[in-house]
Amino acid sequence: MDAVAALLEIATLLERERASRYRAKAFRQAAATYESLAESVRNDPTRLRAAAGIGESTFAVIQQVQAGHVPEYLISLRGEVAPQRTSELRGRLRGDLHAHTDWSDGTTSIQTMADAARALGHEYLAITDHSPRLRVARGLSSERLREQIPQVRAASTETFTMLAGIEVDILNDGELDQDPELLTELDIVVASVHSQLRMDAGPMTVRMIAAVSHPRVNVLGHCTGRLMQGERGTRPPSQFDARAVFDACAENAVAVEINARPERQDPPDELIALALDAGCLFALDSDAHAPGQLSLLDYGAERAEQAGVPAERIVTTWGVERLRAWAA
Repeated sequence: MDAVAALLEIATLLERERASRYRAKAFRQAAATYESLAESVRNDPTRLRAAAGIGESTFAVIQQVQAGHVPEYLISLRGEVAPQRTSELRGRLRGDLHAHTDWSDGTTSIQTMADAARALGHEYLAITDHSPRLRVARGLSSERLREQIPQVRAASTETFTMLAGIEVDILNDGELDQDPELLTELDIVVASVHSQLRMDAGPMTVRMIAAVSHPRVNVLGHCTGRLMQGERGTRPPSQFDARAVFDACAENAVAVEINARPERQDPPDELIALALDAGCLFALDSDAHAPGQLSLLDYGAERAEQAGVPAERIVTTWGVERLRAWAA
């Protein structure tokens, strides 16, 4: 086994498990460090351990690989982390419209996310880092977003398309937290509520309808904001007139996101049923903040199948040209 491959597989498994971002990042950093070292340093345990980016745990993994063994930690994680699940719908998904990089609160670069998406067989990936108001997530100012757009598109290849996007905050009055002219330059706009989640149902409904009625919004992200499990604890769903919001989504061809993160399970099953009845489109997205989380689409696919969502109404089963035409 190759040491770099072992370190990266550990990082990917930790990311899929939604373990501490720092643990996964440490293994990715160690892989990059090891790859950059001269052969003489790699083969000298003292100098290798002293290299910046090589810690006690990652050093142990490298030593076990060098001794011809599969690292114990990797074996353990392979047994503990739920493997990727296959399903008919998962096989029809062609991309992902909600992913983050280290430009905001993701852990890795644009290129690393692109490489991971291609490795999963994606045909496209939208980078949707946060907008300015979400300072805790290092949201992108208009200047930073303008700088990011060409870098995202430059990660495309002949067979894989990177889409420039944003997860824009829905402000209390329903306005969008970004320069309106800049939104027109993007391929994908996901609009999400991240603040005042306990707002009364009436104002929250008005707020959300205003956002999905905006001509540049393509996807309504994790609509209830609930958390069901995980290190961030639990959070109840926001209250709003879901039928009115989904009717507005259907009228404006805005897709309701089925967020694949297991800790979110958003929308709840009963709201998926309501959105189906309202005639909504759906976007099945990973909301990945690290490369290993892109594979969480399998959880979302499982939920969508159980809820009876037809594949043809899920925009992430569409090819990139059809997707672009819908999002324009």
